[in-house]
Amino acid sequence: MAQSASEYVGNVKDTVKSFWHGMSITLSYMLRRPITVQYPDRTDLPVRDTLPPRYRGFLEVDVSICTGCQACERACPISCIQMELEKDPRNPKQRLVTQFDIDEAKCMFCGLCVEPCPTGSIQHTREFEGSQRSIRNLVFRWADPLAPFPVYKVAKDA
Repeated sequence: MAQSASEYVGNVKDTVKSFWHGMSITLSYMLRRPITVQYPDRTDLPVRDTLPPRYRGFLEVDVSICTGCQACERACPISCIQMELEKDPRNPKQRLVTQFDIDEAKCMFCGLCVEPCPTGSIQHTREFEGSQRSIRNLVFRWADPLAPFPVYKVAKDA
């Protein structure tokens, strides 16, 4: 069916009105001062200082108070934490952490690993810049298999 002349004129009128509305928004932005922030060297404050207090950045481990309980590894929903413990050959009662790896490339920064830690040895930092040439560089190794660290013994009266 062919359009009537009044329908055609109405469609043209709607098109021009829509076009004018879109162009008026575009023109209003052309007359405004740009608000692009030059990162990171031209900001008034360092970006780290503008983050909210509860910001969750990369994970950091204080190995001096790690009990080796593996609660963080079990709590991680995507298994980005890998821990291995072995008995100390010189002292059978002592355990050593031989592997403590956190794959920050897989981490979704949910904080579920931080909550169950009894000593608070694993915490989120305010660090967020993770650009690397290789994704393998985002695996942070907190224990060296050649020089493992002993687990922290919590005092019984604590």
